[in-house]
This record gives sequence, structure tokens and C-alpha cells, in this order.
Amino acid sequence: MPREVTISACQYHVREINGFEEMEARVRTLLDQAAGSDIVVFPELFTIELFTTLKDWKNRPISELVLIDEFTKDYISLFKDEAKKRGQFIAAGSHLVKVSDDRFENIAYLFGPDSERFEHAKTHIFPAEANWSTSEGSKMETFQLPFAKVGFNVCYETEIPECSAALVEQGAEIILTPSATFTEQGFWRVRHCAQSRCIENQIYLVHCCLGGQPGGPLPNGWAKSSVLGPCDLAWANAAGIIAEAPANVETTVTGTVNLDLLYENRASGAATTFKDRRRRADLYRAWPSHL
Repeated sequence: MPREVTISACQYHVREINGFEEMEARVRTLLDQAAGSDIVVFPELFTIELFTTLKDWKNRPISELVLIDEFTKDYISLFKDEAKKRGQFIAAGSHLVKVSDDRFENIAYLFGPDSERFEHAKTHIFPAEANWSTSEGSKMETFQLPFAKVGFNVCYETEIPECSAALVEQGAEIILTPSATFTEQGFWRVRHCAQSRCIENQIYLVHCCLGGQPGGPLPNGWAKSSVLGPCDLAWANAAGIIAEAPANVETTVTGTVNLDLLYENRASGAATTFKDRRRRADLYRAWPSHL
């Protein structure tokens, strides 16, 4: 039997809400649409919606976005319980978390049905995130799930090729990319890079996007979530698109991937980039770095 994994991306749209319960209800609606999937992914920082529950939120500076940390316990409890109840692994997007008195990190979480909990602090902060007093993480790790080895590249990390390469060197087969981009141009930067990462590493990637136009100091979002793979003859879609959501609609998109095909493609595909990138690694090490 082929090793197949069904993946869902929950395309979430930020809006003004009155309390945590409203966000919780919409999360459950999207999870209902992902019934039967092995892993479900939510977007980066979709919890910024909770900022709209603060008094006079439209007139607050964006630097106060870190105040959503007050909802961290409720957020973790929600996804921990849903993963257990639904028997799924749920990548709960990411959330701004206070990790010390003066340090906040953009942390992506992955919860499992048997109380598994994995975390990844975003290592490369997009320039605009500096306005939120966000610090960078320092680890790039993979997580072994029952059906695949996975790792996170949160949004801008996908634009840094070394982030995905670090995961693939550890055996990652699926990269989870929760994303929040403020413009269509930003979306396409991440999307084009995500497809490049699939081609150069011969892996699958789920790009889960944040949408919405909440107003006030909160950024807009542009969303067209997808499940992506290598562009090669083994896959029916020539563009490497396994599943794709409509643009800027709150919905769930689901696709099934065959992990065995990755290894076959690495050995005998039309383009054997995984092998060839490593075959000439001596060249890259020899290049002087002026960074």
C-alpha cells in the first residue's frame, strides 16, 4: 500500500469579533470541513483577530499587538482538545507568545490526538514584524508523526532556502507553511518560493494563508492556500499543485499526497534535484561568503 497522507489547509479571514468564543466557533467550522484529514493547518498569526476584542482597538498602536498573549492559554487549550477529540494532528497556525519578561516570539504549534505537542519559534522575522517587538527563534527541527516526518517554515522562512534545506537534511517529507502576507505581491513571494522549495528538495509543502481586511492598525491579508509538490511527470498537475483554494474566501482545501512518490522521484525523476544539490555540495562550501 502506498504511504498516503491527507492534508487540509484552513484559509482563515480575520474580522472584528466580540470575544474568544467567536473565533473558537469559526475554528471548529473549518475543522469540520477537514474531517478525515491526517493533518490540518491554520494560518500564521490568525489569532491577531483577538486584538479586536480589546477596548478601543482601532486606535491602539500596532506595537500593542503582543497583548494577544493574554489568550495563549485559551488558544492552546482549544487546539489541544480539538486534536484529541477529532483524532487529528492540527498545526494551529502561529501565535505571539510571551516567553520572558521582555521577549515575545511568533510560535507555531502542532497538536496531536494523544496529547503530542510540538513548537517552532519563527527564526527569520519579516521586517514589518519588528514593529511588534517580536524576537527570533534559534532552532529548525523536524517532528516525527505516525504517517510522515514534518517541519515548519513559517511564512518568510519559506523565502530563505536554507530553512527548508535544514529540515529536509533531517528527513522532512512535508513542510508546513502557515503564512500571513499583507499584499498580493507578498503572497506570491511566499507561494513562488514554496513551489521552488518543493522542486529543489523534492518534498511536499502546505501553504496555509491568512486573509481579511479587519481595519484599524491590523494588516490586511491576501490568501490562496494550497498543497504543493514537485513539478515532475509522476504528478498529474504539471504545475505541482495538488490542491488549491479560491482566492480570499474563508474555506478549507484538502489534498492527498503519496510519500512513496517522493523517493521514487528523487531516484529516477526527470529532474533529480535532491540528489544533485548534494552531489556538488563541495562547490557551494568553496564559495566565499560575504554575508
